[in-house]
Amino acid sequence: MTLGIIGGTGALDLLEPGETRAIDTTFGPPSSVLTRYRVGETSGWFLARHGQPHVIPPHRVNYRANIDALRQAGVTGIVAINAVGGIDPALPAGALVVPDQLIDYTWGRTQSFSDSADDELMHIEFADPFAGPTRDRLIAAADRAGVPLFPGGCIAVTQGPRLETAAEIRRLAADGNTLVGMTTMPEAALAREAGIDYASLCVVANLAAGISNEPITMEDIARTLSLAMGQVRQVLENFAL
Repeated sequence: MTLGIIGGTGALDLLEPGETRAIDTTFGPPSSVLTRYRVGETSGWFLARHGQPHVIPPHRVNYRANIDALRQAGVTGIVAINAVGGIDPALPAGALVVPDQLIDYTWGRTQSFSDSADDELMHIEFADPFAGPTRDRLIAAADRAGVPLFPGGCIAVTQGPRLETAAEIRRLAADGNTLVGMTTMPEAALAREAGIDYASLCVVANLAAGISNEPITMEDIARTLSLAMGQVRQVLENFAL
């Protein structure tokens, strides 16, 4: 498996970067150049979802170009690192989660490579959006590393870039969601269309609105992510073993 990692710009600090590769796509430019990386015995290509520096909001990411660039680079599996909010109180800030389901609440994003009569029309099977060997290997890697990980959950994908209201979180919880993020769709569906196995490694950056009595601050989120990324690195170090 040639593994691609998609993450925020800060995720590149987890890896040992090497050469870079600029790839043109028929869908426009990807968010960033691809960077060759190594972490432990794992190597492949890294793509900064929000650009380098981090400037592209979730609803403006060119997801089609990103996935197509990784496909052109020969990537066959993707680990997407996602900072999320915890809706289930059992998922504290700093927890790592590998979800098995999602519900898409986004709008206005180009959802498919099948976008015109000139494109091949694809009706992908998507009942289990993260099922595949990449997800299985992530869970096994966390076990080898001794890193606590929740192997399940449903992520609500919201439009962003604002955080959700407490009422919206109550609705998402009633729908069966345990996590909330802004970037998993259409990324996961496009990867399925491109024939690339896709798994999400979620880092709970904060409890979602209304779950805690404490206000959500960007400073607290940054602090939590900084601490949790050490565990993300441990998981990735064991991925190829």
